[in-house]
Amino acid sequence: MTTTADALALGLSRDQALAAYTTVCRARALDDRRFLLNRAGAIAFIISPRGHEVAQAAAIAALQPGRDRFCLYYRDFAAALACGFTSAELMLSAFARADDPSSGGRQTPGNFGSRRRGVIIGSSTVGPQIPKAAGIGLGLKWKGEGALCYVSFGEGATSQGDFHEGLNFAAIHSCPVVFFCENNHWAISVPQPLQVAGAGVAARAAAYGIPGVVVAGDDFFAVYRAVAEAARRARAGDGPSLIEAQVLRLQSHSTDDDQRSYRDPGELAAEAEHDPIPVFQHQLEELGWLSEAEDRRIRAALEEEIDSATALAEAAPDPDPSTLSRHVYADG
Repeated sequence: MTTTADALALGLSRDQALAAYTTVCRARALDDRRFLLNRAGAIAFIISPRGHEVAQAAAIAALQPGRDRFCLYYRDFAAALACGFTSAELMLSAFARADDPSSGGRQTPGNFGSRRRGVIIGSSTVGPQIPKAAGIGLGLKWKGEGALCYVSFGEGATSQGDFHEGLNFAAIHSCPVVFFCENNHWAISVPQPLQVAGAGVAARAAAYGIPGVVVAGDDFFAVYRAVAEAARRARAGDGPSLIEAQVLRLQSHSTDDDQRSYRDPGELAAEAEHDPIPVFQHQLEELGWLSEAEDRRIRAALEEEIDSATALAEAAPDPDPSTLSRHVYADG
């Protein structure tokens, strides 16, 4: 159990922990609403962060949004919120509205991009953000500003050449990069033993001469500690680190997938009982940092926020069809 002294030793305050908890609950509330909207036919497609939220919020809490750069992957809704995206902005993306700040409604939800927040636009293909982060890290090293690049991905992406090339490049050039694998043990319908050879993702760090750490993704403070240490190394010029956060995928890969067709019902039921949000809530309660009344207040405020974000996005205009080829073909 994390004690108050342990938490304070990490440099975390009660306000920071409660802000992260609110982000986690906001991501879950958005996910619940987007799922209902999808099933009602109002939005076409979603990818759920369910089960990943605590690990994502902990990782970003250990970094410096506004200074660092972030290459997020398609399941990183809690991470995007922690980087400064709003519920309204993410709902605009879900509805593919013209005011979607990431792509103007051009990309599927989960491809986050914001120049002013240092979030580099992603891709629906798996893995290309990894070598991109290595290159950004090299640029940050040359600038000498003490900033780093954080890049996240699922364990399925570690089978791609992008992963190995990105880690090799970053290790050779001592790039300030934090590689963060959110391992939910399923690459769509492929289980980890058929996707990742060897002892696991973190074990692969040894091949590149960099630290590899495995951490429980439902333990906010453990993830925070691991990322904070990786960030310290990166800023000190000691190069990249690879962190493997063991998380759960509590929803299917996407709303175009049904994991009940390939996963054991008993396994799904057991995982549902280990939702990381109640674990985080209990940690905060044990620290005396969260009361039942405060938790109810947070969730009630978020319900109103999500209602407002949904109404705004539903009423927002679609992209102008005349702009269809913009950013696809050369203008003129």
